[in-house]
Amino acid sequence: MQIKNNIEKIQAHIQKTAIDCGRSPEEVHLIGVSKRKPEELIRAAIDAGHRDFGENYIQEAMEKIDSLGKESARWHFIGHLQSNKARFAVKYFDLIHTVDKLKLAREISKQAAKIGKTQDILLQINIAEEETKSGAGAGEVIDLARQISELEHVSLRGLMCMPPFFADPEDARGYFRAVKTISLEIRDMDLPGVEMEHLSMGMSNDFAVAIEEGATLVRVGTAIFGSRD
Repeated sequence: MQIKNNIEKIQAHIQKTAIDCGRSPEEVHLIGVSKRKPEELIRAAIDAGHRDFGENYIQEAMEKIDSLGKESARWHFIGHLQSNKARFAVKYFDLIHTVDKLKLAREISKQAAKIGKTQDILLQINIAEEETKSGAGAGEVIDLARQISELEHVSLRGLMCMPPFFADPEDARGYFRAVKTISLEIRDMDLPGVEMEHLSMGMSNDFAVAIEEGATLVRVGTAIFGSRD
């Protein structure tokens, strides 16, 4: 019951934020970040009607998805992905948020071709150029999008970012705005197989600011499932 209440509270916050900034609430989707969380909590969220979940670790996610059922939800891979795990990501996930290199995109396309799938992906931008975070540099993303558009079994659907953590979410606004600007630049290039419909940005502490700056996918874990173990 607590998880159901948490989801409803966050969805209400998302709805109000979207309306207040002139957007349709239907444009914004809540991803429940379920990494390191036990299966029974995810099942409780599914039973409450929630359908989008984000996982960071391939092996852990595979076990959960096999148990809960792939069709029970939409599964988002939001962790760092190594090329040698691409085949598992393609098999299990509807959307991969964290593509940051052409080599990885090529491997995803190769593995998707084997199972007759076109894999939806997002490009991850390291918008603050932090050494501890993955992601392509802001100056690299345009060329990377152009190269990925040539891959047959990958569909670029947007961008993902994770700005630095700030006690005041307003301090993240400039980063979110910069990612939105890059997204529009890529959209205006009109690349084949590229549809810049998603901005995956904003987490438990700053998703309202992210929505105001154009987020369509917000990744919330703690506010749904509680503190990390």
